[in-house]
Amino acid sequence: MHSEGKDTMNLRNGMKILFQGDSITDGGRSRNEDQNHVMGHGYAYLVAARLGADFPERELRFYNRGISGNRVVDLYARWREDALNLEPDLISVLVGVNDVGAEMSRSAGVSKERYLKVYRLLIEETAEALPGCGFVICEPFFLPHPNRNPNNDTYVSEVAARGAAAREIADEYGAVFVELQHVFDSACGQAPAEYWLWDGVHPTPQGHELIARAWTAEVFGEGERVRG
Repeated sequence: MHSEGKDTMNLRNGMKILFQGDSITDGGRSRNEDQNHVMGHGYAYLVAARLGADFPERELRFYNRGISGNRVVDLYARWREDALNLEPDLISVLVGVNDVGAEMSRSAGVSKERYLKVYRLLIEETAEALPGCGFVICEPFFLPHPNRNPNNDTYVSEVAARGAAAREIADEYGAVFVELQHVFDSACGQAPAEYWLWDGVHPTPQGHELIARAWTAEVFGEGERVRG
């Protein structure tokens, strides 16, 4: 999976797309096969809804295995069951804010150095097991919020450090990188931070829509409906 560059991806027939991460990806998803709830109510649902409706002939399959509270080390612990065993063609990962939050709340966070190390293990072990699988790495994000005082500055700097690490990993392995911090920073020019991230971390419905738009544009081509 090492490469000299990265590109948008083609939408292939029968493609299996897996979303992995924490509560932002989880989105209150069901743990059964109920198709009304299985994708949750967040950006993963929005991406699956849009692509599935636009390309029914492709017979795309979508999976959501986000789990609330997960850090990158938690993803690694369940990676075989919740990623490799599904044999996806594309894995999208959004993780990092809990690696900071767990440190702030209970001294159980994941340093930037360990975050990098474990993220590399996820990608390298996936490359060994599923050589043709593509990767999308989403940037963790945070907006200052009154509920986080007096820790807003620490959250901003530490989440930014995980975001820089995520970009480093994407560049190293030629993965698609979905920039999200700038998306939310820019959106605050139109409406207050809590309109997009109600507690500084978790998106509102409109915040999830911003993620879904950025994801689709980066993964399948800026300014295109989607490359079919």
